[in-house]
Amino acid sequence: MKIAEQASPRTLELAERLRAAIGAAKVLTDPAQLRTYECDGLEAFRVRPGVVVLAEHRDDVVRTVKLCAEAGIPFVARGSGTGLSGGAVPVSDGVLIVLSRLRGIVDVDPDNARMVVEPGVINLWVTREAAPHDQLYAPDPSSQQVCSIGGNVAENSGGAHCLKYGFTVNHVMGAEVVLADGEVVHLGGSAPEHPGLDLLGAFVGSEGTLGVVTEVTVRLLRVPESVQTMLVGFHSVADAAGAVSDIIAAGILPAAIEMMDALAIEAAEAAVQCGYPEGAEAVLVIELDGPQVEVDEQFEQVETLARARHAFETRIAADAEERALMWKGRKSAFAAVGRISPSYYVQDGVIPRTRLPEILADMSTLADAANLRVANVFHAGDGNLHPLILFDDAVPGAPKAAEDLGFAILDLCIRAGGSITGEHGVGLEKKSKMAGQFTPEDLDTMQLVRCAFDPAGLANPGKLFPTPRLCGERPGVRTADTAPDPALGEVF
Repeated sequence: MKIAEQASPRTLELAERLRAAIGAAKVLTDPAQLRTYECDGLEAFRVRPGVVVLAEHRDDVVRTVKLCAEAGIPFVARGSGTGLSGGAVPVSDGVLIVLSRLRGIVDVDPDNARMVVEPGVINLWVTREAAPHDQLYAPDPSSQQVCSIGGNVAENSGGAHCLKYGFTVNHVMGAEVVLADGEVVHLGGSAPEHPGLDLLGAFVGSEGTLGVVTEVTVRLLRVPESVQTMLVGFHSVADAAGAVSDIIAAGILPAAIEMMDALAIEAAEAAVQCGYPEGAEAVLVIELDGPQVEVDEQFEQVETLARARHAFETRIAADAEERALMWKGRKSAFAAVGRISPSYYVQDGVIPRTRLPEILADMSTLADAANLRVANVFHAGDGNLHPLILFDDAVPGAPKAAEDLGFAILDLCIRAGGSITGEHGVGLEKKSKMAGQFTPEDLDTMQLVRCAFDPAGLANPGKLFPTPRLCGERPGVRTADTAPDPALGEVF
């Protein structure tokens, strides 16, 4: 991969203008400091930015974006950097705007069940701030202790409880956004619904290609009257997957249904000693919540359905401590895989949950053919797969083999009528697969929306779409000017 060791003269000139506008301490150009920001959580993609801006206020973002627009230099916004699709990878010789210092909780309004926060606020902090008011923030990615709200908005993050409560887009009421020319606009607001075009819905999940969020109004929910968590062990993955379909088909909508296979269980036990059932080829973590009477009735139904699928052990969390231990194994699974493999590569695809047994069997066949192991830990209730492909990066060709297997799994998802991403986003990693899921007309329409927000194409260029296009290009017409941008550097 080629990365410029030194920023171009025009970028260095921009850096000096940024220092004058927002303060020298917030602008980094030293190569050693820039190296920290070369990648996000997907380390396979690395590009060194020309300049890093450590924004501390909304005005820092506005001034930075305006100066980038004047100079015609692209920019990328970054939060905590926990993304897993290369969405926050910088543009070579461009500007990286780091939002992690914007951590203000601007307003807490429990009477109207909402909170206003800056983009650098950590996901878990929102629920902690709401807890004294008997409220919570529903989206809960596994990385919620470190991921930021701004990044959640960019990727439309989900989490274990998205089965019942939906993704980030369902819990964002309004956003203050800096457009690519530096204009500040407000999308949505403080009311649950707004007339007119759903521009907020278009912005959430746009992966930083439509602008930079500087403030978010989130929806809070009441803490349910009763929460019951159970851990169910099965002797086969097929039985566990079948139980998931049976539960949903029975009209029961749990807050969460998570699945882990034997390899994922092995990793979690090595890391956090979660005490999952011995000999289980798969476990389900099932959480029911709501009125006490409803939860009690649904619990009995779920137990019956699980036994019909040959569940050999069911554990019920007696208190909050036991519930936390059940979830600890699931929440730590991604990092825990490092205990059983030198390296791993995680994918993120979606399939109809009724096809879980079939697709999981097909994935196992593909893994055997590639001579690779796959640990499965995922949101089974909505069919959001997270296969963890284990490999040794010291073995020549192993990283490429893992990536090829991951993409073959995405092809399975597409053929099953699913999606190439559930919550991790497309970013750099999966943009080549967009053409497999969408028609050229679909992609051109998406580009028209992007160009309406950012005609110059400066906001997070080279992400999300398979072929970078100029905003002046007519849909469906390829020109010589639409070749991939060399400023993105080489990725592998």
